[in-house]
Amino acid sequence: MEADRKRILEALAGIACPGGGTLVSRDLIRALSVEGGAVRFVIEAASPDEARALGPVQAQAEAVLRALPGIASVQIVMTAHGPAAKPAAAPPSLKIGQHPTPQQGGPQPLSGVDRIIAIGSGKGGVGKSTVSSNIAVALARQGRRVGLLDADIYGPSQPRMMGLSKRPASPDGKTIIPLQAHGVTVMSIGLMLNDGEAVVWRGPMIMGALQQLIGQVEWGKLDVLLIDLPPGTGDIQLTLCQRTQLTGAIVVSTPQDVALIDARRAIDMFRKLKTPVLGLIENMSFYHCPNCGHEAHLFGHGGVAAEAQALDLPFLGALPIDLAVRQGGDGGMPAALGDGPAAEAYGAMARRLIDGGMG
Repeated sequence: MEADRKRILEALAGIACPGGGTLVSRDLIRALSVEGGAVRFVIEAASPDEARALGPVQAQAEAVLRALPGIASVQIVMTAHGPAAKPAAAPPSLKIGQHPTPQQGGPQPLSGVDRIIAIGSGKGGVGKSTVSSNIAVALARQGRRVGLLDADIYGPSQPRMMGLSKRPASPDGKTIIPLQAHGVTVMSIGLMLNDGEAVVWRGPMIMGALQQLIGQVEWGKLDVLLIDLPPGTGDIQLTLCQRTQLTGAIVVSTPQDVALIDARRAIDMFRKLKTPVLGLIENMSFYHCPNCGHEAHLFGHGGVAAEAQALDLPFLGALPIDLAVRQGGDGGMPAALGDGPAAEAYGAMARRLIDGGMG
């Protein structure tokens, strides 16, 4: 039986379809059965138009199979999905990326969300997105209702870090239903794109997309919404601070001077936009060798704490370089879910935020 199926699929793999590929390579064959020389299967087209185009292919497949030794009869049924059978998760009318709509009255609150905290950095490469996902998970583990918005439109990374790949649903083409991961409500433009697809938009489109990701998403009741900002001091930061009523911002930096220079710019930007800076985080502060116990400061140490003291800002803590953090981010299981040193550090940071009224 298995040999017969293999022989039939090999024959069908040689029949070309309109537009390229074959019945086999395009995965159009369903319910294939071979019983005593009788072959039956279904060609499942994606639409009525495709079914009509595949009519000659159906006839050719029948002729080819009848010519095979031992085949007594061939029955092929063509089916097609109607418009109503297409997945409802992404109606054609739901489009992310448009010019922003006017807004009167200054920054607005978000219904059902108690606090909105932006997490930013002056430059890329300091681990801001990793910090955002792990703080979100750490807060959720301590009983908080947490949302995480990936506002890095050009380089969204939260889908990978939070282990999400499903496309968000939209029941009416306007409202977006976010996804859930590790107790956190998550939304990212990366969930609306094909794998590896680039966003090539100018500023107005970016600002419109951010407006949609904040205002059209059904966030529900949240204690805190964390917004993972892109690096720098550009359109996204400006639009967010001018249109959304933020509780404040957290700035992430590594200890070395070149990172602190840009962190100061981020702090200055938030102050100019009248967004309170709630505190600073030093990421990649130290490396604790699991074998010998030695602690190494690969990027220096204490620079962010000193900067926070100089600017009279809270220092929220130092986070280690830890292999578990990198592995967790790549694998969609943030390190804050575990029990190691990194998880303890993020847990302590989450408690500090809660005790300070920010979480």
